[in-house]
Amino acid sequence: MKYIGAHVSAAGGIENAPVNAAVLGATAFALFTKNQRQWKAKPFTAKNIDLFKENCAKYGFTPQQILPHDSYLINLGHPETEGLTKSRDAFLDEMMRCEQLGLSLLNFHPGSHLKKVSEEQCLTTIAESINLSLDKTNGVTAVIENTAGQGSNLGFRFEHLAYIIDKVEDKSRVGVCLDTCHTYTAGYDIASEEGYRKVFDTFDSIVGFHYLKGIHLNDSKKELGSRVDRHDSIGKGLMGIDVFRRLMQDNRFDNMPIVLETPDDSIWAEEIKLLTAMTDVKQPI
Repeated sequence: MKYIGAHVSAAGGIENAPVNAAVLGATAFALFTKNQRQWKAKPFTAKNIDLFKENCAKYGFTPQQILPHDSYLINLGHPETEGLTKSRDAFLDEMMRCEQLGLSLLNFHPGSHLKKVSEEQCLTTIAESINLSLDKTNGVTAVIENTAGQGSNLGFRFEHLAYIIDKVEDKSRVGVCLDTCHTYTAGYDIASEEGYRKVFDTFDSIVGFHYLKGIHLNDSKKELGSRVDRHDSIGKGLMGIDVFRRLMQDNRFDNMPIVLETPDDSIWAEEIKLLTAMTDVKQPI
């Protein structure tokens, strides 16, 4: 089964996120558990937590269908002590907030070397950061999102993801989220039929589908291999509609949150309906 939704607002209280997702007709959703552009946030109240869980149950959202995203400020591979300490503290807080809400996943961008250390050193630091948070939490899987490779961001090669996973001590609590726009602009041609097969075979051989925990479904405003992160609405960008049809009919992406981060939230319900309809038309992948 495909769980399809969008990254919804939690404004006014974390308990509003599942309500906002249900309004869209979603069967999955993403959210920020705190303001994504601030280091710290007020702790949840018992009422916040209880209402969030009640609303998830009311609208049929299980932890398997929810993919929280951490703060954009966090850089788990930061080359400087102060920045790394702040990032690790903030990431641990995000993991603990997910644990409080009964959620099982936390999606994050791996990190950036800021042109101050080698890629290998940065990747090693990211893995160490994950280990520190896993040691202090329970039940939440750290889900590494692949990036477009813009600036000094790492995670744009499947080999980067595999390197981090290899150095994470508890393999049962680490996973990957693939963003379709990031994948394409990082240089993996998933838009063509042949490229789609080749890229996901490569992903399986380097990382492994058993580590895949979620998908961010976005078209791209920028060209293949441009290493620029600019999302577009489904079928309106350079990737075209066929890749999304293939993905919707590919059972390797069943039973995980598939989340829109497309720029026009006014058509999210329409996009969810379009993608859901694609799952009903069985064609060869």
